Amino acid sequence: MSGMASRGLSERRHWVFDLDGTLTLAVHDFALIRRELAIPAEQDILGHLAALPSADAAAKRAWLMAHERELAVASVAAPGAVALLRALQARGCALGILTRNDHALAQLTLAEIGVDDLFPAAAIVGRDEAAPKPHPAGLLLHAARWGVPPTALVMVGDHGYDLEAGRAAGATTVFVGADNAWPELSDHTHLHCRALLEALAGA
Repeated sequence: MSGMASRGLSERRHWVFDLDGTLTLAVHDFALIRRELAIPAEQDILGHLAALPSADAAAKRAWLMAHERELAVASVAAPGAVALLRALQARGCALGILTRNDHALAQLTLAEIGVDDLFPAAAIVGRDEAAPKPHPAGLLLHAARWGVPPTALVMVGDHGYDLEAGRAAGATTVFVGADNAWPELSDHTHLHCRALLEALAGA
């Protein structure tokens, strides 16, 4: 990130974060989930469940919720995540979560890493509040709740779904992670939230 680019990012006041793998250490084993739920490897998990008959979908969603709850209670904050969020709050920034997880489990995860006080219920958009990423609906909902255009948002995530949603909404996109497989969708790239915070602090 250039000095000019980081200065531009530091001026943004509306930040939306992915949760798992971005603010927390990545623990989801999606291959295991697909095996347990008999979902073909090439299919999106939530999309597959949405297309099932209601009885089949209910049983598989129940298993998924139980599995994700176990992961939520064991959540560990990613490097620099808590400090980044606290620093943005201190700057007066609006903070939001956009996750493909369940809303209640997202709240549980945020509590486990000690930042639930930063995110009231309306600041969390889960898979039942808007069409899941990569659809931009969740970002558009955040923008509407904050009364700003989607172009005012920063979307921070560790997966192509996060970046696709950001691009589709017109938001600035920030990839955090060791290996960015989606450089064409990323306006900024950082190893982790700590590196992003350091760049903002130096802008």
